[in-house]
Amino acid sequence: METDLIFNHGVDLPGFASYPLMKTAEGRELLKGYLKDLIALGKETGVGVILESPTWVANRDRGAALGYASSELKKLNQDAIAMMATVRSESDHAPTVISANIGPREDAYAPEAQMHSDEAERYHSEQISALAETDVDVISGYTLAYPSEAIGMVRAARRFGLPVVISFTVETDGRLPTGESLEEAISEVDAATDSYAGYFMINCAHPEHFSEVLEDAPWMQRVRGIIANASRCSHAELDEAEELDDGNPTELGVQLSEIRRRFPHIKVLGGCCGTDMRHMKQIVAASRTP
Repeated sequence: METDLIFNHGVDLPGFASYPLMKTAEGRELLKGYLKDLIALGKETGVGVILESPTWVANRDRGAALGYASSELKKLNQDAIAMMATVRSESDHAPTVISANIGPREDAYAPEAQMHSDEAERYHSEQISALAETDVDVISGYTLAYPSEAIGMVRAARRFGLPVVISFTVETDGRLPTGESLEEAISEVDAATDSYAGYFMINCAHPEHFSEVLEDAPWMQRVRGIIANASRCSHAELDEAEELDDGNPTELGVQLSEIRRRFPHIKVLGGCCGTDMRHMKQIVAASRTP
């Protein structure tokens, strides 16, 4: 959503944050448009829909950098979920899941410091506690670069009695930005949390960056979702990009469908950087082709 807003709609999103759009009627209508488009696609094609909230970087440090106090962040987080619940209630499509999207404390691609899991739990509990007071169905930790932050998120979600999904990002070599393999990261999180996370995902990477590291092994059974970039660019290249690289929607759909055929237990497919509804339609179409 964010790359589409910035590059295709000319919306300024300082800090890559979309939650400030909740403050204006025009901004809320833009956000509702994405939710309604996804629900319509799900209804048209007969698939379930996971609606991700615009709260990825609506945490204390990332919010403070944009001038938001904790009290205002809490309200914006809760307002976002309330808006999503209203959109869902106005639709007759089911199932539609409301996911509270939370992100890393620092730069997802190059964190300057890694928190201990206990610190990460305390830090992310602030945002998760606000979300626990809403109609959210699941907490989804996206674009995580190292296991201990994921452990903290899982523990915080468990403390508030919420289901949680963890999504790691990887570099072009299929490893996390901090060097761990997906197997190592997933195994570490599960070992530290009694496997509380519902499942794991990979996001913010092109299929060619990680498809070769996916294997028929026990850890892979914990990976149930792929939210892929349209662009083959590295994270460093994406950070410097002045034009949108939207890749090839048809090709992306085929690549994700091929991964799903290799691993039929993967049930969640979607688009990250550089994608829009063109890509989503192709992902659905390709994954439903026998």
